[in-house]
Amino acid sequence: MTQAPLGLPPHLLPRPKALPASSSTSSLHALATSPTPQLSRASSRNRQESSFISAPPSAIDVSDKATSTLIRRVLCPQGRTNLTDTQPIDELLPPLTSSNDVDLQLYAIIAIVVKEFVYSWYGKITPDQGFVEEVVRIFAHCTRAVEQRIRRVDIESLALDEIPQLIEGHVNAFRASHQPFYPPSIAVVPRRVYHTLVPHPAFSPMPNVSEPTTAEEQSQNESAYRQLLVQGALAVLLPTEDLENACLRILVADVMGEMILGNGIGGKACQGWLIWEGITKLADSVKARVERKASGEGIETQSRSRLEKFGLLSEKEETHNQPRQGKRSTLMSEAVWRILQYGYLSFLALRFIILGLIAAYSGPSRLLTSTRLGGSSESNIGAQQTAILSSDRPILSFKIFPLISILLNLPARAPWLTGSVSLVQYHLIRRPLRLGAGGGMLDNFLHSLLATHVFAPALLPPLLLSLRTALFPNNTPAPPRADPSPAEQIAIKRRCARALLSLIPPRVAKRFFAVRPTARPPSTEATLSPRSVTSINTSARESDGEGPGDADEEQMLAEVEAVLDVFGDAYMNKHLVFGIVELCVVRLMPEMGEMGVRELMETRLGEGWEEEGG
Repeated sequence: MTQAPLGLPPHLLPRPKALPASSSTSSLHALATSPTPQLSRASSRNRQESSFISAPPSAIDVSDKATSTLIRRVLCPQGRTNLTDTQPIDELLPPLTSSNDVDLQLYAIIAIVVKEFVYSWYGKITPDQGFVEEVVRIFAHCTRAVEQRIRRVDIESLALDEIPQLIEGHVNAFRASHQPFYPPSIAVVPRRVYHTLVPHPAFSPMPNVSEPTTAEEQSQNESAYRQLLVQGALAVLLPTEDLENACLRILVADVMGEMILGNGIGGKACQGWLIWEGITKLADSVKARVERKASGEGIETQSRSRLEKFGLLSEKEETHNQPRQGKRSTLMSEAVWRILQYGYLSFLALRFIILGLIAAYSGPSRLLTSTRLGGSSESNIGAQQTAILSSDRPILSFKIFPLISILLNLPARAPWLTGSVSLVQYHLIRRPLRLGAGGGMLDNFLHSLLATHVFAPALLPPLLLSLRTALFPNNTPAPPRADPSPAEQIAIKRRCARALLSLIPPRVAKRFFAVRPTARPPSTEATLSPRSVTSINTSARESDGEGPGDADEEQMLAEVEAVLDVFGDAYMNKHLVFGIVELCVVRLMPEMGEMGVRELMETRLGEGWEEEGG
């Protein structure tokens, strides 16, 4: 007996995309049983490094040559050593994706996992590598199927509209659960309020210290939910002959459900301190990139004259002329170079915007591009119609912009700014020119900008390299890290807040956080000489142990930490993280949103699959 699928949450309901995958039984069976077509592979010679993703330093060589050596030593048969030294990787192993650069990093991760977690026990049983070759073949089949499905997903809408909508709901529920609506005598637990606002069957009931059975029951529900999620994905992606193998299916489900989803995503990735560390590393990488560019454009100004430069002036003359001439020439030269620098940056920004708008105006519309990807066969006519309806939504109306406003609490801090931005957005989308409407000039410009700088395929290999060096620092799993103490977690949050605050110009930060400068007595500078004022300020700063702006910085850091607190509870973060996982899985495999695991297995293997699988 098959049961009808239960009602799905609103964010998991089927949503028209640019190219939705067909969910019919025939198309599902054809996708699973038909061999994967050969994909056109990009050349690995023209490698483009990421402009904003920097790999963390590693003690070993992570070049392409060293990575290829690692893959050959672990995944290639030992009897073909002489042959593997000359052949490239793409001729020895089946392709994982349509890009050699992505395949190289994925195979490196597979090689490390096989070396550490498979050969550790399988090598003691037999030296045969047939099992490893079978694992590589299955993984290649799944990755090619996933890549084909990714091509049919509207990545812009998923990353900038649907996922921000989940994060926005998380932020609103977190803040609502911590607001004191009731007097202290009848106050409720914030976790219970959050779970009521964002219910999830895997995290029910809420663990309670006074009732130890609730924690065990919730852990069992979460484990069962992970198994259902993995079993449904395997029922869609695995080849039919591998899906019929119950032992292989159970082994893969246990590894993915417990090690990846349980210990990795549900365990460490939901911890608040780990999220703060990730934000800190991202902010540091962005800051390093900005400072590196700024240092190349900066020009030092020399305040000394030629006589001073060649040492032809005495120390007395140098000391006597420096306060009068040196300071004046320094200020003038700095002002001139600053005007030139700002003018040059303004010219570059204006040129970039004009060229982008011209390219967006002369290029194909975003609506036509998404419709053309749907094909011209009769089976894709409905897909083309839904693509036109879904792509008509402009990028300016995506949820990423309200999310930024809510995180920064702009409606309370600067309501005039929120209203002005909303008015400009309305005029761009709804008014007669409709520059920001779907398919408009501004919409096409944003689409090309995102496709070039955010969702560019060239950014994926450096991202995978950063992931590999973070998970496996020396091509081995990182040692288990103990959870930091509460004091260490506070220090991690403070470092994250300081890293985020360093990305904002000081004047902008003080204006945004409404920090007012401390007023000093006007009679001090009028009665004392500049040298006396400087010495007094320096001595006072040394005696207090802090600068005059430390109090302002503490206030701004406290404001940033209040924003970071929304990711501080691991139980609440699980609702958000697994909600994002569910959303991505349903968008990649729409069949899981329409049929249960039993229905998917019966569609692939027939009604008697449980008895045949044993």
